[in-house]
Amino acid sequence: MTGNRRPPPEPGPPLRPDRPRVVVVGPCASGKSTLVAGLRRLGFAASACGQEHSEIATLWRHTDPDIVVALAVDLATIRARRGVTEWPEWLYDAQRRRLRQAEAAATLHVDTTQFDAAAVLELVASHLRDGAAMGAEAVDGPVDPAVG
Repeated sequence: MTGNRRPPPEPGPPLRPDRPRVVVVGPCASGKSTLVAGLRRLGFAASACGQEHSEIATLWRHTDPDIVVALAVDLATIRARRGVTEWPEWLYDAQRRRLRQAEAAATLHVDTTQFDAAAVLELVASHLRDGAAMGAEAVDGPVDPAVG
């Protein structure tokens, strides 16, 4: 394995047709891949969208999601997670601009800046489970994992 590449996700239980299709968007190093891997282990049909890299404003729609989860993270945390001191601010700003439409459509917003992956997974999975039983309103954001 080289660089920041992650190993392929571990196989989880079969995806459950009674669970919503979830797409996760957010800037680089916000935790998209980690969250999606965790959601898949729990049986959710989840995917990450590289919307932050695309000028196609509706790229996130291509998987026809039932729920959009928008992750946020501040620039200092991106730099820390990437292990670099100079992650370009212009790139962060460009990614935020590219994410605007997906963020506006998101049914759940989570700022991952101060929370570890386990806390974010627990929060999102809990809201998705509640939402699957109660309808989309159950997963409205923004949500702070500290409040739960």
